[in-house]
Amino acid sequence: MLEATLASLRKSSDFLKSDEIIHIVDGRKKEEIGFFVPKSMKEEFASFLAEMEQKRKKALLQRVAKAQRKDPIREGSVGDNIG
Repeated sequence: MLEATLASLRKSSDFLKSDEIIHIVDGRKKEEIGFFVPKSMKEEFASFLAEMEQKRKKALLQRVAKAQRKDPIREGSVGDNIG
């Protein structure tokens, strides 16, 4: 993995020709900005993102189910229409 600063983005023609993932950092603040994923890795990265999104949704649904179990609907109460 290569590392690049925001200043190097100004030379985008060189930057975009890379076929490796590039770690982008703010050169002055030394903070991580993100990553550049080249087109050659698009399909692999798209499947990775879909998997991460599915895990995130599953965790959220588990939180909702856990909260629902802690707050059951009793006689005379009103449900929240979840589930």
